[in-house]
Amino acid sequence: MARPREFDEQDVVARATHLFWRRGYNATSVRDLGAELALKQSSLYRTFTDKHTLFLRTLDHYRATESAQAEEQLNIPGPSLEVLREWLVWMIGHDAGRGCFVVNTAAELGTTDPEVRQRTEAAFEVTRETLASLLRRGIRDGDLPATLDVDAAMELLFTTVLGLRVRERAGHDPQRLATAIDFTIRTLATSAS
Repeated sequence: MARPREFDEQDVVARATHLFWRRGYNATSVRDLGAELALKQSSLYRTFTDKHTLFLRTLDHYRATESAQAEEQLNIPGPSLEVLREWLVWMIGHDAGRGCFVVNTAAELGTTDPEVRQRTEAAFEVTRETLASLLRRGIRDGDLPATLDVDAAMELLFTTVLGLRVRERAGHDPQRLATAIDFTIRTLATSAS
């Protein structure tokens, strides 16, 4: 007869998310996971099959929690440029130098893992769509020029976001990042195609 689990699976996934987020996939061993989560390796294997399966669960967890929170920040009411600036500033101060788990994972594993790539690209697409929606709202509300090329501006913003996340992870001065954010906002406010 199988013994009942003596741990909360969702709590384990949440704690594993933070470990992978901090250390990365390749630098985190099954032994590290067992020690961090206070679980025997046999329990980890029995519940999650292997490290990779647990890692995929942590990416899903991150997207359902942290990424969803970021999306909510972009959808709050208010002038679009103010919302965008507040989100960008929040983003670089929110994760205490860890960067974004999705960005970190994409940088680490790139195109080598199709299941991971599918998850990171899906997360990136949500960010792109949310940024584009905010830009369209800005045009509609008169915060942004009617001639703004939304697709091009969205790609520039998305690239800026990824760069900010990498720089945040690298420990760059938040004030310098804020300078880049303010310049981006000013550029959007005055741009036209």
